[in-house]
Amino acid sequence: MAKSTSPLDRFKRANARRLRATMTDAERRLWRHLWRVPIEGTHFRRQVPIDRFFADFACHQVGLIIELDGSQHANDPARRYDLARTHVLEAAGYKVIRFWNHEVLNELDAVLDTIFAAVDERRAALALSAAGHPTPALRSDPPPQGEGD
Repeated sequence: MAKSTSPLDRFKRANARRLRATMTDAERRLWRHLWRVPIEGTHFRRQVPIDRFFADFACHQVGLIIELDGSQHANDPARRYDLARTHVLEAAGYKVIRFWNHEVLNELDAVLDTIFAAVDERRAALALSAAGHPTPALRSDPPPQGEGD
């Protein structure tokens, strides 16, 4: 028996295909180089529907989302939207890291190093959690002043 999909699922799949076909230069460049993140067991997907959003890149195995932002993300309404979006994605169990498009285009090795470190951090936290050890909350922002000293 064929699996039936809802209209919402079909809409999300069609949008994901459209977004993959119209990637920005920075998205195309990062996609071509993500294989350089040398951690076995990771598989990044692009334009992944999660909740009501599409993540630019996501690795479900470690719960990591990579977002690439152009200059349109620098104004206040866009920053507020991105912050709310990040909260929803983090509530779904993902860590969200963001890069400016110009960072991907001009500093690709540094971007890949940062992604590698984030993947490694998430894998270590998942391993501790699976071993029954309490893990500190994974945050994408630094602790408030005075914490962590």
